Amino acid sequence: MKVTYHGQSCFVVESGSHRVVMDPFLSGNPLAVAKPEDIRVEAVLLTHGHGDHIADAEAIAKANGATVVAPNELAMYFGSRGCQVHPMHLGGKWSFPFGTVKLTLAFHGSGLDLPDGTIANAGNPAGILLTMDGKTLYHAGDTALFGDMKLIGELHSIDLALLPIGDNFTMGPEDALLAAEWTRAKHVVPMHYNTFDLIRQDPDAFVAALSEKGIRGTVLRPGESLEV
Repeated sequence: MKVTYHGQSCFVVESGSHRVVMDPFLSGNPLAVAKPEDIRVEAVLLTHGHGDHIADAEAIAKANGATVVAPNELAMYFGSRGCQVHPMHLGGKWSFPFGTVKLTLAFHGSGLDLPDGTIANAGNPAGILLTMDGKTLYHAGDTALFGDMKLIGELHSIDLALLPIGDNFTMGPEDALLAAEWTRAKHVVPMHYNTFDLIRQDPDAFVAALSEKGIRGTVLRPGESLEV
């Protein structure tokens, strides 16, 4: 499994001939080095409906003929926009040609900013367990620390956890450190930081704190990849 970071909470995950993108936010992201038209995937996986996670979902899905996989209400929204969709909900899993997706709890919000200035309910936020060719990735989405992360770690062998550290809108580095322990992740990559001043953090300090607890961590800059 190859994982490429594109800033904020956006990752492209590939294994063999299969490629998916998670929470695409490239246009409007000051840290992104890729453009939406650079992304070639068969599926777009979304955790929730906030703009910094879905900004380029429709464009990427339509350009690639890709399926949007998301919590039910959010999937239905993209379906109404003419995208091919696969709706899911918390606790459910489904096997796709590229691998298996299971939605987990995430403690956050999920709203769509509509062109008329109103906000539409986008259903429940989620985390994503993605398994491809025997490797399991946990994308926590935007979330606070919560006790059932321990259960997620007990029930699944997580090869890579992508954890938000930005604070203010999500858990900060201290809580993310506990999340890394509770999920028993073999490897951790921080996400959702430094895109805006409100979520400015030091990812290298976070990875150093992981190392002190015997947990492997890697800071990925936008455009960088790692093999799991």
